[in-house]
Amino acid sequence: MQDFELCLPTKIVFGKGKISLIGSFAKDYGKKLLLVYGMGSIKKNGVYQTVIKSLKDNNLEIIEHSGVKPNPVVSHARKGIEIAKSQKVDFILAVGGGSVIDEGKAIAAGALYDGDVWDFYNGKSEIKKALPVLTVLTVPATASEYNGGTVLTNEEKKQKFGFINQNLYPKVSILDPSVTLTIPADYTAYAAVDAVIHLLEGYFTSNDPNCPIQDRYVEGLVKTIIEATNTILKDLTNYQARATFMWAASLAWNGLGTAGIGDFSVPNHMFGHILGAYYDLAHGATLSIIVPGWMKYNYKKNISKYVKFAKNVFEIKGSDDEDTALKGIEALKNWFIQIKSPVSFKDANIPTNEIDKLAGSILELADVWNVKDYDINKVKEILSLCL
Repeated sequence: MQDFELCLPTKIVFGKGKISLIGSFAKDYGKKLLLVYGMGSIKKNGVYQTVIKSLKDNNLEIIEHSGVKPNPVVSHARKGIEIAKSQKVDFILAVGGGSVIDEGKAIAAGALYDGDVWDFYNGKSEIKKALPVLTVLTVPATASEYNGGTVLTNEEKKQKFGFINQNLYPKVSILDPSVTLTIPADYTAYAAVDAVIHLLEGYFTSNDPNCPIQDRYVEGLVKTIIEATNTILKDLTNYQARATFMWAASLAWNGLGTAGIGDFSVPNHMFGHILGAYYDLAHGATLSIIVPGWMKYNYKKNISKYVKFAKNVFEIKGSDDEDTALKGIEALKNWFIQIKSPVSFKDANIPTNEIDKLAGSILELADVWNVKDYDINKVKEILSLCL
């Protein structure tokens, strides 16, 4: 176990009906806010109306910025930054899923920056300050409501880049599981894949052999997410399973699972982001396509961890270590299939003849993220295992 520093400054307010409290928390951060949300679903499920009433009851001035896409784009974030600057808003309130929160964070940073917000994503500049961000989460998956991460797509350059910065941790995040009961089965599945892979990135890429707390944290949460997802997909309105999943997804990528494991990387997200940038796929769908191939390519380098994963998550007992490891990989892939998340390019109806182009973009992102040990041949071999 390695030395580490960890600060989780976000106040979590969890439970049924808690969205009506957002105004009482928001008033501590100023008088004027930019309300960031997506394509209008929060108006259909009543969340928008509840939020607006709570904000007005607390005498807050509301400026709206709607239309965030499921894969948020930098051009739309730039418009939000212009509004935030011209209206001199005091803070950002993002109401939606991870995409909305990610763009809200981009606006919060860009509003206090003289250059282009994309500078933060391509590594040309680092955030030194940002407007306060508050969130009302409606689609659990990314844990953006409980971390300093943000991801945007540059649609012109076909780049989907992201980073983590301590200044972007939300001040307050409200999590009400009851608003997730209307999330359809496919996006429930994609969210589950995303949360699981958030946990597995550090688990499989860290070289520290003695991390029992973190390993059990990851294994336990992965099992919990799988169980909750299976229950939800049998009954989309199961409140307890939705509540369990919502909190598990937040815990999956808030820093606890990787605290103390030393250096790690996120190669599956590196691959997945590029697939999303090129083909506008749901993020979880890109990960379920990549992960089985990535695992098969890499398992021999750290076979003991793959054996532990197979035994502790799927209760697999193979004839030897290699058999156990491979059966664990297959069990995860079969679960992706069971929940109807794609496991190949073919499943997702995306081109199989653009590996060279994809590989170049993946290596570009690897350079920005400082992900080591990936060259063009390795990237192509992994992509070939995903066709």
